[in-house]
Amino acid sequence: MRQIRISITAIFLFTLLCGIIYPAAMTAIARGAFPWLSQGSLITTSGKPAGSALIGQAFTKTGYFHGRPSATDPQYNARASAASNAGPTNARFLAQVRERAERLREEHGAAADSAIPADLVTASASGLDPHISLEAALFQVRRVARERKMDVAEIEAIIRQHAEGPFLGFWGKERVNVLLLNRGLDLYQGERHEKSG
Repeated sequence: MRQIRISITAIFLFTLLCGIIYPAAMTAIARGAFPWLSQGSLITTSGKPAGSALIGQAFTKTGYFHGRPSATDPQYNARASAASNAGPTNARFLAQVRERAERLREEHGAAADSAIPADLVTASASGLDPHISLEAALFQVRRVARERKMDVAEIEAIIRQHAEGPFLGFWGKERVNVLLLNRGLDLYQGERHEKSG
């Protein structure tokens, strides 16, 4: 009986310590030190959540920048983060990439042999990447400018404002968060409309 009491007491104490006290303390520290990050890095528009800066989402309207394709089903499903695991020798993967490239060339009025940034035709490892490369954003400029009736130079300036440098200054390439970029475009047009009105 003594051993059973000790075991039950140990289970109770470790459950209390590891299951309640430690998680509560870590949550409190995270919320105090990193309030925005600990709440999911939510981006709000007019006081309402528009999405997370850490999770990509599907932008389908032609006046918005489009992100990377998503390997999840349905697209950008945060509960099903996954890669396709298809490699460059997979016939289905190659057909998908070819189809995406053709569609992009058609949407943007690009030549049939023009190069397409790789991140516009391939999904990321998580299937939820919120960023695209600077090249992928610049590739879409003319379409977005045409749909929004804006100058290409204006759109490019907004992209540069939202560009993030390589991680730690040397790892990776310049990139742009698609949600923040599209939100920046909406804010810019809204402010311009207010000034002209």
